[in-house]
Amino acid sequence: MFYTGCNVLKTPHIALLALDIMDALSVSYEVLGGPNHCCGVVQMRAGDVATSGRFAESTMDKLARSKSGQVISWCPSCHVQFTETTLPTVEKLRGARPFEMTPFMLFLRGKLDRLRSLLRQRVPMRVALHRHPGIKGAVEAAEDILRAVPGVELVDLKQPAVGLMSNYFRALPAYQKNELDAAERAGIDALVAVYHADHRELCAHERDYPFRIMNVLEIVGAGMGLARDDQFKRLKKLQDVDSIMADCADLIARHNLDVAATRQAVQAMLEEQPLPLRGNARAEAEAVAEPRAIE
Repeated sequence: MFYTGCNVLKTPHIALLALDIMDALSVSYEVLGGPNHCCGVVQMRAGDVATSGRFAESTMDKLARSKSGQVISWCPSCHVQFTETTLPTVEKLRGARPFEMTPFMLFLRGKLDRLRSLLRQRVPMRVALHRHPGIKGAVEAAEDILRAVPGVELVDLKQPAVGLMSNYFRALPAYQKNELDAAERAGIDALVAVYHADHRELCAHERDYPFRIMNVLEIVGAGMGLARDDQFKRLKKLQDVDSIMADCADLIARHNLDVAATRQAVQAMLEEQPLPLRGNARAEAEAVAEPRAIE
């Protein structure tokens, strides 16, 4: 059972690459995820323990259909919610856990011998990993996987690594700026994140820095001859609601989306930018510095 969680669906190229890689590894799996299969972490954070428990139990019972007793998790928040809250509670009440949960990076590293035989394409890139050590072993697994891709040189930016994902540190934009500036000084080809939330917050900075913002699965996919278009990054780099709405007009019409609600969603996507883009920051600074005309 491959459990995507909810929010990786905002960046579907990441989830699709995970499925492509499992297909290439001849892994038999079923996919579960999206808002209808919530882990309950959002409700837990809001203090609504009862609703959180109902959501988690419903999703848990569906995940328990796994014939192997193993669930592969993508989202670190979901992983923590289940492994540290839901499953231990259920084990106390029922006497056993319905399944064990393994982070995708650890699962993939467990298949590394088989994966190496599929990494036939050379990817000549100097890359640095955006690191969050909240899931034990996930960063190290990602590093081992990147080193297995022919042509990849892994660069250590000597930056602190904390927490689960970038969205846990939105009050500390300097954390991202220091890393982006260090990446620029190091002359890397790409800053590579593991998780979807990191990608959402970092990807638009690609327009202002001389390196790409990528997900680790894009690098692995390139080594396997696999690719998925990163439409989220392409749209977010536009940095204009009207331009994005025009770009997506055919999809909005095809799926009969409410235009006003879609515009609000696009605006929310652009506002998910804790560290202002360089261009925006320059414009703001110039506006402040420019002397005002005397009326």
